[in-house]
Amino acid sequence: MQHTDSFPMTSEVQPPDWQRPMLEIAEGDGDFLPLGDKHFAFFAEERPQLLVTFEDAATLRDREDHLPEHFGLAQNRGWSMLTILAEGETWWRDPAVFRYFDRLADDGFLEDFDRVVFYGAGAAGYAAAAYSITAPQAELVLVAPRATLDPSLAGWDERHRIARRINFRGRYGYAPDMTESASKVWLIHDPLHQPDAMHAALFQRPWVHPLHARYTGEGTEDTLREMKVLDRILEAAMEGKMSAERFSWLWRGRRSNSSYLRAILAAARLSGHTEREVKICRSVTSRLNAPRFARRLEELTGEKA
Repeated sequence: MQHTDSFPMTSEVQPPDWQRPMLEIAEGDGDFLPLGDKHFAFFAEERPQLLVTFEDAATLRDREDHLPEHFGLAQNRGWSMLTILAEGETWWRDPAVFRYFDRLADDGFLEDFDRVVFYGAGAAGYAAAAYSITAPQAELVLVAPRATLDPSLAGWDERHRIARRINFRGRYGYAPDMTESASKVWLIHDPLHQPDAMHAALFQRPWVHPLHARYTGEGTEDTLREMKVLDRILEAAMEGKMSAERFSWLWRGRRSNSSYLRAILAAARLSGHTEREVKICRSVTSRLNAPRFARRLEELTGEKA
């Protein structure tokens, strides 16, 4: 997909160093272009499976290779990739981004792929859901997505205070409604974390499948990364093999994840369930080298793991 308005590579206008890896890839089969002042679109073309992601440009700049987080996965699997980068907390709500997806829809670009998967977490989950309307029958993987920050619908969410000034009405506005052309939406969140659970409730549709990652709080995506299952979830979605049963099987890896184990121990301690604390500590110390749990077990029972 080549555009005449791609970033110029001339002696007069040299792109920043962080853009060079993407520009080099785009010079082959792909594209890299600015969308207004605060967004960029990076496209790398491979086989007819497309992964669409949304990222903070600052995070990409901090990465050593200056490439989108899931580019390595897409490259290894032979997928094409489209990433929309944002400078700052824009929530990708920009007329230039609207026009870009309008053009993709008008050209039927996204319909040319055999399979399309949109992925995003948090604010990026909002964007992935909102723009998925341009890709009929796409499959979505959303981690703790926000439905909107419109005060009339989500005034209870006190996070993202700066972004609450953004207009979430109008085009590509209310993310749950924008998923109506999706084949399936896999919505992973912690049902015990009230703000994320309330956003998830706004997404309730026949094609939306909630998947529970309890005790992950604000760190659901980080926990999935630590467990090394996020890529496997995206692979399953791209292969059309994602299911609640598959997620449940992958989620079993939490039993060896330190963040999850610390969270359930803290919850048991906070609630005063000493017996549950003991059971958790015994289970963990029987399987893992876990000094913190061993110390707590000794405090509670006098037992040494």
